[in-house]
Amino acid sequence: MNSSQVRYKVVAAAVALAGVTYLDRVCISVLAPSIMKDLRLSQIQMSFVFSAFTAAYAIFEMPTAWWADRLGSRRVLTRIVLWWSGFTMITGAMFNYPSMLLARFFFGVGEAGAWPNAARVFSRWIPAKERGRVQGFFFAGAHLAGGLTPGLVAWIAMFLPWRMVFFLLGFVGIAWAGLWYRWFRDEPRDHPSVSVAERDLIESTRGLPPSHSLDGAWGEVFRTPSVLPLCLQYVANSYGFYFFISWLPTYLMKARGMATGELALFSGLPLLLSAIADVTGGFTTDVLSRKFGVRIGTCSVGGGAYLLAAIFMLAGTLAGDPRLAGTLIAVGGAFSMFTLAPSWATAIGLGGRNTGLLSAVMNTSGQVGGVFSPIVLAFLVDRYGDWSLPLHVLSALYFLAAICWLFIEPRRNPNG
Repeated sequence: MNSSQVRYKVVAAAVALAGVTYLDRVCISVLAPSIMKDLRLSQIQMSFVFSAFTAAYAIFEMPTAWWADRLGSRRVLTRIVLWWSGFTMITGAMFNYPSMLLARFFFGVGEAGAWPNAARVFSRWIPAKERGRVQGFFFAGAHLAGGLTPGLVAWIAMFLPWRMVFFLLGFVGIAWAGLWYRWFRDEPRDHPSVSVAERDLIESTRGLPPSHSLDGAWGEVFRTPSVLPLCLQYVANSYGFYFFISWLPTYLMKARGMATGELALFSGLPLLLSAIADVTGGFTTDVLSRKFGVRIGTCSVGGGAYLLAAIFMLAGTLAGDPRLAGTLIAVGGAFSMFTLAPSWATAIGLGGRNTGLLSAVMNTSGQVGGVFSPIVLAFLVDRYGDWSLPLHVLSALYFLAAICWLFIEPRRNPNG
């Protein structure tokens, strides 16, 4: 009996989704100098513009994921992408500080729940033994798009004003949403292209417990013992990520004196290297888990990668040469993203039928770090005039995240 491979097309669609999310998020950091000049925004005001998105994303993440667990990711993801694409366009029409805050807040409202929905899709479409590498490819798509975005946006901005750049990028998400709704189905058995063999393979190896009412989902998720350390380690990941997509270009320009050409390269380098780290992190997690067991395989990748991230980030602040500093910071950021595959694979493993909600709890915790990251940097630099101090804070957070992995059990039934 021939087996179809529709699940890999689902993964490809999800990877494309990840790329679009980062394309729209990262472009504002490149356009920030033009926005600040035209709207007469201070550095601290711009930090709140960055964080307005993250705050809304955090607030609406869990309700949107819970909604998807009830209605399915086909409809909910379509709504998410259409909403955020619309507000990407609207960002280009904003005319002062309050209007920009409002636009970015609603942009965050719309994008909330995108990644937990992707995790939910993987929990239903991907066998458990393939999830580490699948999560790796998913995040690689996001970071590759994010890494290429600074150069792409800088090039487009040579021909178009910053307002038109936002309008142009909004169309990419609208196209994805239309294709997704037309083609995707929430369950493999409902997709017309899935063979009986592939359906049986997925359903027998995805590890979902029998269907049950979701009324008690919230209590079940918050009673899971490993949720707290899982959430705490993810705060460090998002704190660092939002530094890379918000203030890194400004840091490289003001603290390291980089010119425009180098700035585009080193601004995107952390996410470009992260694309490699995402895939290798996923494969490493799967290989070590098969060889040494799920807990050792998963936690050694998570904890070890964060420890290396802390070391490289600190080394980057101490390096005298700007190019060496930019490279070390990028490598540190890439090691932090090496942890994404074990983090999300753990969320899927612990979540079961509540994968959307549990992964949203983890991601929401991360967004708390994302909210504070641009603001803390702006206040520290404004108060002490030292651009290295915020990176020392980030290095310390990575070290604490490594410790968290000592207390995580990545399986719902470790003895089963």
